[in-house]
Amino acid sequence: MESRSRHQPIIATGAGILFVSTASIFIRFAQAEVSSIVIAASRLLIASLVLIPITLIHYRQEWLRLSRSDLVKGGLSGLFLALHFATWITSLELTSVASSVVLVTTTPLWVAIFSPLVLKEPIRRSVLVGLLISIIGGVIVGVGNACRFEQGVFNCQTLDFSGQAMLGNFLALFGAWMAAGYMLMGRQLRKKLSTISYTALVYGMAALVLSVAVIIRREPVYSYSGETYLWLLALGIFPQLLGHSLFNWALKYLSAAYVSLTLLGEPIGTIILALIFLKESPTLLEGVGAGLILIGIVVGSVDRLRRTQ
Repeated sequence: MESRSRHQPIIATGAGILFVSTASIFIRFAQAEVSSIVIAASRLLIASLVLIPITLIHYRQEWLRLSRSDLVKGGLSGLFLALHFATWITSLELTSVASSVVLVTTTPLWVAIFSPLVLKEPIRRSVLVGLLISIIGGVIVGVGNACRFEQGVFNCQTLDFSGQAMLGNFLALFGAWMAAGYMLMGRQLRKKLSTISYTALVYGMAALVLSVAVIIRREPVYSYSGETYLWLLALGIFPQLLGHSLFNWALKYLSAAYVSLTLLGEPIGTIILALIFLKESPTLLEGVGAGLILIGIVVGSVDRLRRTQ
């Protein structure tokens, strides 16, 4: 029983990968009518509307016990999450998928760099090696979006670093920085809050920030088709309410560096789902990159699994 409980955080991150992998599919369908900022706001607002009432009824005392410093960390975590979604989703409109994926995939690298400084958590060698392998795999997956194997040779579009694409590239990198900040702040706060009260606080803050942005930009929110609203609802429930919440639960038991490493498994799930629902077959490079990501996650998990035997 004890061994099973020690394995639960790793199992949770695996399930989280499956849920967050649905995000790109739902975003792809929703972007036919909805702007990136509205998509980002919708997923967090829907999750918040579910979690905040539950927290107020059952976990209100946890919020009341938070210090001013804790509230600042919660606010920063929510702000980082809001900026991550807003900048990364927007980057997909301005630059190539390859450039965006390559740059946003660097998130675990920044977490690994700053965890010893911010959290005083040393990075285990197995996690660091797994991280490097997975990042290489993530870069290959990104490049694979722009390359095709034709007539015995690889034909690749060059990564776009000109014109407005430069802004898109910067937004993708900025999104990686913000995701790292979200993980680092969350690791500190999760030690004091239950999963539901923590996610309600952070998602609520992020939803507030993005909703204000939607109002300031005067984005339409009532003119979409019923099918589009269903995609937005699915985005809020599956990758956000279920997927990200599982990662947040695991943050109480696993290092921020390890949790961010497992997030690199998302491209594998996305490739599989794209094959099933969008009929998009992965390229050879995407397959190779996905394999490296999986190997990196396994390598990073070895030490953790040994210690749970």
